Amino acid sequence: MPDAPIDIDRLTEAELIDLNHRVVERLRFIRQARAHVAMLRFRIGDRVTFEPDLRGPIHGIIVRYNKKSVSVLTEDGQRWTVAPGLLRRADDGARESSGPDNDTLLLPGS
Repeated sequence: MPDAPIDIDRLTEAELIDLNHRVVERLRFIRQARAHVAMLRFRIGDRVTFEPDLRGPIHGIIVRYNKKSVSVLTEDGQRWTVAPGLLRRADDGARESSGPDNDTLLLPGS
């Protein structure tokens, strides 16, 4: 039997605030989980490329995993913090590193 939809018109202000906090926390968890799945497509030392703003492609090597991003050291020595979803392999012919075949993420309660 499916859960009944929440009738927010009947909730008190305190209940609405609590619901809001729960929704925000759930969305934060889902974003972090997606970033983690995207990170698993890459390994430290992989050559990657990304395009910030309108600067054109930037090439570099992944040097560190962060909580929701990766650190990329560019060919000219700059260090960038990049969301893993924005990265591509620098050479399309490279073998895929071990990890998920896609970015599908199954979460409890989804």
